[in-house]
Amino acid sequence: MAGAGGDTPQRGDWPGKAAPKAALLPEEPPQEQGLRRSAEELRQEDRLSVCSKLCYAIGGAPNQVATSATAFFLQIYLLDIAHITPFHASLVLFIGKAWGAVTDPVAGFFISKSKWTKIGRLMPWMLGCTPFTIVSYFFMWYLPPFVAGRVVWYLTFYCLFQALTTLFQVPYSALTMFLSPDQKERDSATAYRMTVEVLGTLMGAALHGQIVASAHASDRCAVNLTINAADSSSSLSNASNLAEPLGLQSHGREVYMIAAGVIGGVYLFGIVILFAGVKERDDPYALNSDKAIPFFKGLRLTMKHGPYLKLTASFLLISTAVQVTPVFASPCIGLVLPTA
Repeated sequence: MAGAGGDTPQRGDWPGKAAPKAALLPEEPPQEQGLRRSAEELRQEDRLSVCSKLCYAIGGAPNQVATSATAFFLQIYLLDIAHITPFHASLVLFIGKAWGAVTDPVAGFFISKSKWTKIGRLMPWMLGCTPFTIVSYFFMWYLPPFVAGRVVWYLTFYCLFQALTTLFQVPYSALTMFLSPDQKERDSATAYRMTVEVLGTLMGAALHGQIVASAHASDRCAVNLTINAADSSSSLSNASNLAEPLGLQSHGREVYMIAAGVIGGVYLFGIVILFAGVKERDDPYALNSDKAIPFFKGLRLTMKHGPYLKLTASFLLISTAVQVTPVFASPCIGLVLPTA
């Protein structure tokens, strides 16, 4: 029978065993526990949902859809529907691309100088330029009633379209850095964006091509042969057969405008999804000091960064291949057919 002395084991004692490690460790101070919880809460806030990543990716798809459709079909449209000479068509495409390259640094300069608003710093640029982008894209595929000034018409709207797409693409690409301060989340959002952009490129060529396919039907060759035969026989027979090619030209003009309207609708859908599903955060990399890096010093530092130069060179070669392929592949697969 146990006595009342101190040999009696009490609750919490571990006779014959060492005390647990938890009992030997000092308790964590409440301040450190609070800091740990706050850090975990911040990590949760920095995470992007799948819905946000998809909305961000869908927002950039319309630009890829329109760019792909333009690369594949604008030259065909200028030659086959607008009846512009090959020299003038090449001039329109070259000046438009050069103008787009010039507007890139200009757009970046003005966007970097813009101030923070209730909806962010970058979102107002994308919202503001989208309606004008839709209008310029539509009129780029519109056949004006006059003939003498068609080259100026298409050159103006193509350059305007290139500038407006730049005003959209520059802030959209920079928006990645304002989605989350977590590098893994930004990389994941970029992967979503690149995947949807590839799909948008394929969708642009396929969607536009299916709509305008009837304007380049193979029966136009038979019509042209009939007209040439009529030219050799008599001018009266030629006049009686001119109604059919005019009808084909009117049909081609209509289907190209329908395709432009559909892609304009894709633009509206994309910007609504982007605005509704993506929240732009304040700049987490803003300089705390008043001493900013000068432009040319920053440019020199960038040009000395090897991975950036390799990535830029690879992007240049890939984009050149993508731009050149539609120009020469379209005639090879029979999209351009002889006209009267």
